[in-house]
Amino acid sequence: MSDSTSLLATTLASGRDAITLDAAMIAKATQLVGDFAVNLTLAILILIATIVASRWAASAARKGLGRISAFRHDSTVLNFAVQVVRVAVLILGLIAVLQRLGVQTTSIIAVLGAASLAVGLALQGTLSNVAAGVMLLVLRPYRVGDVVDIGGVTASVTKLDLFTTQLTNASNHKIVVPNSLVLGDRILNLSGQTRRRVEIDFTVGYGEDLKQAREVLEGVATRHDKVMEDPPVWSGVTGLLDSAVQITLHAWVYSGDWWQTQADLMQGGKEALDEAGIEIPFPHQVEVPHKGADLARLVMVSADKTEKSDKAGKTDDRDGKA
Repeated sequence: MSDSTSLLATTLASGRDAITLDAAMIAKATQLVGDFAVNLTLAILILIATIVASRWAASAARKGLGRISAFRHDSTVLNFAVQVVRVAVLILGLIAVLQRLGVQTTSIIAVLGAASLAVGLALQGTLSNVAAGVMLLVLRPYRVGDVVDIGGVTASVTKLDLFTTQLTNASNHKIVVPNSLVLGDRILNLSGQTRRRVEIDFTVGYGEDLKQAREVLEGVATRHDKVMEDPPVWSGVTGLLDSAVQITLHAWVYSGDWWQTQADLMQGGKEALDEAGIEIPFPHQVEVPHKGADLARLVMVSADKTEKSDKAGKTDDRDGKA
């Protein structure tokens, strides 16, 4: 009887312990779920606040930087700076969200660093374009709307981002050039200055009055309404060619008037020289007969005759011996 009572007491004690343990586990699980729910709610709130803060920071940065002349007149740099501010706020907010959820951000940063190294090695060309894009945005060798000559292609810049530079030429062709090629090549900014020099080469005959020809060309440029008075118009003999004397005309204009003024001065200069009776010679080609052509033919004939006579002599010798 005592053994049965002892066994029953032991069983009851074990049941109570099990119930107590289950209740503790349930309480612990409930606490964990409650804590996770609170942290998740806070993380969602932080994420929402981060998105709102990033938009507000971007708007504030755009307004603040827009007051600076360097940013106000260059939309590309302004947009890039605004995006940098927005991304920085988003990164800080995401780190706060991960910390609220109990994630160790130190280990994540280490993993991201290793992954970034692997991605960087795999995408060297793309990253070089990004680095070149940042350098172009900082150094500003050209801006959107400038006419540039890159790699022998003359076109207008329509867009500049971190990866490529987009151009449009006079035929309205869209040209996309990777930034790494742009930064590594010669960049000629044709509209980077407010003024440009028109330079046209004319040719006149050797028998013409060079002083008169220069005065005629300078008069055409001086009378043009787009040509500046300072610096003054200049002309001079710049070459003695095979069949003509080269005279170069210089005239300064605003960059926006360069193309049309150059065409006007080229046409006007030609017409003025014709009106003044000054010859504009065309290239001459003179056919000269080869001095040794007949001689070579005669030599060949002579050698042929000599060969035939030698053969005839050998034949006669053989006939005589026979």
